[in-house]
Amino acid sequence: MSAAGARKVAALRGDGVDLAAAAEAFLATNRLANPNTHRAYASAIDRTAGVLGRDRLLGEISDDEVGQALIELWGGRAPATWNRNRAAVSSWLSWCRSVKRWVAPSVPAEAECRKEHVDGTRAVAKTTLHRLLSRRDIPLREKTLWRMLYETAARAAEILALNVDDLDLENRRAPVRSKGGAIEWVYWDTGTAHLLPRLLRLPDGSSRTHGPLFLAERRPVPARRPAAADICPHTGRARLGYDRARVLLGQHAGLDLHQLRHSAATHLGEADVPLQLIMGKTRHKNPRTAMRYVNPGPEAIAKVTEVLAPRRRTH
Repeated sequence: MSAAGARKVAALRGDGVDLAAAAEAFLATNRLANPNTHRAYASAIDRTAGVLGRDRLLGEISDDEVGQALIELWGGRAPATWNRNRAAVSSWLSWCRSVKRWVAPSVPAEAECRKEHVDGTRAVAKTTLHRLLSRRDIPLREKTLWRMLYETAARAAEILALNVDDLDLENRRAPVRSKGGAIEWVYWDTGTAHLLPRLLRLPDGSSRTHGPLFLAERRPVPARRPAAADICPHTGRARLGYDRARVLLGQHAGLDLHQLRHSAATHLGEADVPLQLIMGKTRHKNPRTAMRYVNPGPEAIAKVTEVLAPRRRTH
């Protein structure tokens, strides 16, 4: 085989493609045009490449190494976290093999999807939420995020993707990009409205005007520096990630981020708000899908049970 032919075969096999280049090529595809999806995939793929070695050639990585990297990173995490990150890495490697025709490893069978336990009573009582959001030991960032998730009934990824300049503070609303890529509006109430100015205030008394709304505790290390759009120009801190936000809510309250959205929809249903308005608030398109979130909670069931009790005698 000629030298030119050998180079062509090597290019097709991906012999000269390292993990960093393969990740960059995949993340630039149109399938990840949604910024929320792109951010989630980029985080999972970047961390996996970091464990495996970004400078290593794609064709040299074995299936077992991929499995060990996934276990090291997310083996002890909740099934939903494991499945989400495993799926991102699997999609990346599958794209390398099927679309680019590169020699690439696969996620091994041993690193299979894990069963997620679906709890049909995920809504949290309104009194429980109000007590949580009134606690003085909860940091301002978490209190603002949780209240905003509850009052907007939005998805956590949508709220975490907000930038300061997205906020319409006067009208208490902000645009978010939905799962389908459309721009939609979410609305909050007085609780969030009172907290946001405090969250945006800088030590010198001025306020942040650009960059991510919710920030991580520290500045990112050079090796893990995210895109410029995810760095606050005022503080140098990065955007708060979904996994970190999930862990903090679990530590403080033993809850999942999605429960705040689910609880908001449930409480609206318990207040006899029509299904059409609940769909407008949660931005569900299918009534059958929205109905899953409008199951009455224990407080509402206990209240309606009073109707079955015998009438009290009046003297």
